Amino acid sequence: MASFPPSGKASPPPRSPRSSNREKSRFPSSSSIPTSTWTPGRCRRSSTARFSRALDALRGLLPAATQANLGIFASGQAYEALLIRLLAHPLMEARDCGTAMLRELRKVIPAFLTRVDREDRGVRHGVYNSGTAQATAALAIEFLGERPERVDGPVVRLVDWDRDGEARVVAHALWPASGRSFADVRGAAEAMGITEMLDVMHAYSGLRADRRHRPGRALEATSYTFEVVCDYGAYRDLQRHRMLTLQAQPLTPHLGYDVPPEVTDAECEDDYVAAQRECASLYDDLADPFPQEAPYAVTLAHRIRFTLVMNAREAMHLIELRSQPQGHETYRVVALEMHRLIGEEAGHRMISEMMRFVDRSSQAAGRLAAERRQQERAAKPTHDRLGS
Repeated sequence: MASFPPSGKASPPPRSPRSSNREKSRFPSSSSIPTSTWTPGRCRRSSTARFSRALDALRGLLPAATQANLGIFASGQAYEALLIRLLAHPLMEARDCGTAMLRELRKVIPAFLTRVDREDRGVRHGVYNSGTAQATAALAIEFLGERPERVDGPVVRLVDWDRDGEARVVAHALWPASGRSFADVRGAAEAMGITEMLDVMHAYSGLRADRRHRPGRALEATSYTFEVVCDYGAYRDLQRHRMLTLQAQPLTPHLGYDVPPEVTDAECEDDYVAAQRECASLYDDLADPFPQEAPYAVTLAHRIRFTLVMNAREAMHLIELRSQPQGHETYRVVALEMHRLIGEEAGHRMISEMMRFVDRSSQAAGRLAAERRQQERAAKPTHDRLGS
């Protein structure tokens, strides 16, 4: 073994046996590292699908208070609007987050945030938002009565759509190249038969090679309103889609929860149910003295009711993405039911057929296939993976 020449500096003091043992446990010698091709890492990779399904089944035990990392990339104007809302939010955590964000953002974009905490601008805007929300909530109770505490869901309802939605899409697809007024093109689209409309839809959607090949803005000419009741975990996944309008009712345990079949199969249903009941009991204890903080006690398995308003282009993106078998089964069910409702209840079969990458395969088979593809990519030489 090569040795380094002395540096002339004093030698460090000898380490205690306890410190030496601690370092050995943290940094094992090369002789203790397995040399076999079988390693725990390889074992974990070979069972990724099973491990992921187990985590999916058990995430319903997590309370809504569970912390998560969040990254935001936004313009100065978007940050201003976000901070005004956060600083006027009734929940203390939201206000604290807004204060911390404002302090950090002012280190890099101070000129964009001068109005956020001014009494005559941002503060007044926040008071306006809070006032209208409180006044509307009071009228909802006055006109509709107290919120019912009854179980609902899981369910997806299509509550509103454009009856002439496909004619609208056809008109918007043809109009840019027509050289005519939109009224003329709209009238021609409404007079078309099914065959002619299909020709336009097929030309507009083209031969999609994968789900990232999406038709253009003509699909934004028609929209759908869905009411969804599903577990809070799936809601947190779906609310990340921003090209839509989402409104949610307060999170409570009153809509009920589902026990994943994997939990039942493992004979752990009693423990799972006991945890849900304990969290619901904690919510009831907190609801009166701390109405804003009480939802922290509700688990991700409990259901929440919300609405999604989106155009057909965003519906294609959401449904095709969230129906992939690698995703959580709860939001897969939501996406697949949305697709069915667009085609059958709204009668927009041409639009639903454009969504050719909706995946109805089994979740287990899909995850295994995805794992197989990942292993095949990992087995390729680096220059092959980089395409060189």
